[in-house]
Amino acid sequence: MAPATAQSVDEETPLLRSDGGDEFPGYDIARVQSVISADGIEPTFQAVMTPEDDRSSCANHGAAADSQKKEAHPHFINVTQREFWAVFSGILFAWLIAMFDSTLMASIHPAITSHFNAANSAAWLSTVFLLTSTAFQPVFGRISDVFGRRPVYLFAVAVFFITTAWCATAQSITSFIAARAFCGLGAGGVVSAGMIISSDLIRIEYRGMYQSYINLCNGIGSSLGVACGGYIADTLGWRAAFGIQLPFIFVYLIISYFVVPTSLGPELARNEGWTLTQAAKTLDIKGSFLLVTGVTSLLLTLNLGGNVLPWSHPVIIVSLLVFCVCLIPFLKIEARAKRPVMPLPLLSTFPQANLILSNFFGTMVINTILFNMPLFFQAVKLESLTSSGLRILASSLAIMASSVFTGFFITWSGRLKPMLIIGFVFFIIGCAVTSSMNRDTPGWLAMLFLLPSGFGQGFAMPATLVSTLAVSPQAEQAVTTTTLSLFRNLGSVFGVSVSSWTLQNALIYYLTQSVTGNDRQDIIKRVRQSITEIHLLDPIHQGEAEKRDGDVPTWLSCR
Repeated sequence: MAPATAQSVDEETPLLRSDGGDEFPGYDIARVQSVISADGIEPTFQAVMTPEDDRSSCANHGAAADSQKKEAHPHFINVTQREFWAVFSGILFAWLIAMFDSTLMASIHPAITSHFNAANSAAWLSTVFLLTSTAFQPVFGRISDVFGRRPVYLFAVAVFFITTAWCATAQSITSFIAARAFCGLGAGGVVSAGMIISSDLIRIEYRGMYQSYINLCNGIGSSLGVACGGYIADTLGWRAAFGIQLPFIFVYLIISYFVVPTSLGPELARNEGWTLTQAAKTLDIKGSFLLVTGVTSLLLTLNLGGNVLPWSHPVIIVSLLVFCVCLIPFLKIEARAKRPVMPLPLLSTFPQANLILSNFFGTMVINTILFNMPLFFQAVKLESLTSSGLRILASSLAIMASSVFTGFFITWSGRLKPMLIIGFVFFIIGCAVTSSMNRDTPGWLAMLFLLPSGFGQGFAMPATLVSTLAVSPQAEQAVTTTTLSLFRNLGSVFGVSVSSWTLQNALIYYLTQSVTGNDRQDIIKRVRQSITEIHLLDPIHQGEAEKRDGDVPTWLSCR
């Protein structure tokens, strides 16, 4: 069968389905249509994977001979339905645990810092986890291409187990921070490798449906981490919040050893007969080092600058300089590398670059809103922490519901563009309505105003993931997945950092104008440092602070 050409593209032909009589619907056109023309990629874009390519890919996996013995299933690649669910159900479970652990710190960090008498180190508890879980994701992708998915995945699960136990038994704040750093490495590997394995096993036509299950576990795990973490810490102690995860992770590690297929991904080292030294030489070690160092420095700058440390602090200045120093050599190395850790065409070629950057800006928007709205409810509406959290839960439920719907819609209809458009329209509506809120906005209405941005994320983000995978070669699935995850995480950090910087500087300006009295500077300082101080002010100053806190976080942070 000849590769698809631009002339054969029908405007009404869906991206992921074929009307032909093939055994696997959409098998020959899964990655040929145009995302922009409502169905896949631009008409001039050549077919990324043909049936011959797919069969070749299976051969590279070392399983072509066995595939004839397996019961064919239209959803999966080279595995039976039973084998798939044995692997995928474990991936879902590991994803849920990883999300639970990643959001746990939001509710239990006060108990940990109080135990070690280290309140000034609170920011580092979440920061180091974020640094390692984000910076190393692209590295996991390339290593799994060389050595196979299974050893990388088992390594990540093992690191996750060991470091979670370390967190539960740490005897000092320094030890605990180090444990969280390595725990981020394990959790990031579990998440990224799980996504890569899913792409190896699921045909792109049906990827959206199974992504819905991942999105559901993502939402449940994140919600449980925030909601149950504090309860566990209050009733059983903060160490139990980590200890309770250990039996589940250990059992899953044992199960994974037996059920995760040995032949997944290119497995270049085995298929090419490379020794360990030869395989290591094929890795983009220089690029990986510069990427990890640069991303870590950038995240450190954005996460701490203007929030924990002033922008003029030596740590912030040095981190920013390190990022700048790493950037140019990294780009030069990636342009020449045979197997770059982050292929530059992903960031410069249509449509991959558009989709990856849309992920960046989408997560930037939703995290800007979710970070600032609790401040609005607590500082402006003077609601409790519990009440504020329940109102934010509406957005989380919207994200879960819409993301699950999106995955099944993509598989059912074979169309991606409708979800992309609807998602980003909801993002625009979400920014507009939240930026219109003030202290006179009823609490119930403010909660409803959070729904559009939640729907925006749920509709747009799964669609961009499937679109990016659909226009990427099979050999680049791993690095595409991890690059997409990296930019999503960077968008989250940018959203929080930029909006926090904007908010703090705007508060200084507006509070200076509105707060009166001889002790105005002290009041401004107290309000900027802690929103609970608003409750302690006299009625006149409280009204002044509420008004400015209501004007600033909603409008400026959503710009």
